[in-house]
Amino acid sequence: MSLAIICSGGDAPGMNPAIKKFVDYVYKCNKTPYFIYDGLDGLIDAKIKKAYHSDVAGILHNGGAIIGSSRSERFYEKRYRKKAFENLQKHNIDKVVILGGDGSYRAFEILSKEFCISFIGIPSTIDNDIYATEYCLGVDTALNVIRHAVDNIRDTASTFKRAFVVETMGRECGYLAAVTALSSGAEICVINEMNFNKNKAAKHLKKELKEGRRYILAIVSEGTKATQDIKNWLEDEIGMQTRITILGHIQRGGNPTVRDRIMAFEFIIKAVDLLINNTQIQKAVGYEKGRFIDRDISEINSKKYTIPSNILRDLRFLD
Repeated sequence: MSLAIICSGGDAPGMNPAIKKFVDYVYKCNKTPYFIYDGLDGLIDAKIKKAYHSDVAGILHNGGAIIGSSRSERFYEKRYRKKAFENLQKHNIDKVVILGGDGSYRAFEILSKEFCISFIGIPSTIDNDIYATEYCLGVDTALNVIRHAVDNIRDTASTFKRAFVVETMGRECGYLAAVTALSSGAEICVINEMNFNKNKAAKHLKKELKEGRRYILAIVSEGTKATQDIKNWLEDEIGMQTRITILGHIQRGGNPTVRDRIMAFEFIIKAVDLLINNTQIQKAVGYEKGRFIDRDISEINSKKYTIPSNILRDLRFLD
């Protein structure tokens, strides 16, 4: 039996620990591991090679993914999906581990319906927006990168009596912004999942400024497209000189934290065991209530992730 691993979509810290564990564990199970390089485009272009222990030596601490990743427009066309499947057949690969997000899951769900291919998805996205898992690979590292940046921004904000608007990634999901706002003690949090009451916030902030507050910190999720609006409001309504910091892709880089490394190992073991012990399977693994679970990919792709209610509850004092 030959198993392959592929990264698809945006990269996430923890992918390299997952790749290393995949190679080590597949060999331990007396199977043959393969790398699919450069994501779905690489699968179409036959960038498939047998993996060895030497390929993954010393990569645990590295961000990114040594096998690359991509988003593929070509994969939307059946002729290219057929070519991708034929490339797998040439290496006798009929089972694949996918490190990616919901777009990657949907791509392989389509492929598996058209051709005889088994796969297990491992939630790997800093957005933390995949249904049926509390945790996605890369989230802990991203939050720590953001925390470090926000802590530094607070230093200069307090020195110059300014407001700072910090924009986090996350697409339409406000998880990164919400957790950052709570853990940094931000005065403002703007996410799609919750209304931001400007009037209430203005009254509260003006009172605190009169009492000696020296800075204001606002965390805004990119999906709201409200970064400039919050800056204008802080200057025009609150009366504070305001700067914008867009953290951008630094949130997707950096050395994976210990938590992301250990979670990568456990996700891989769960995924490989499922593939080895099932003839045909199309699932994704997840993490819920302290245990690793698996769900059918059709269920994952048909439902929407929601931010835990306790996080939204704790943010209510900010609205």
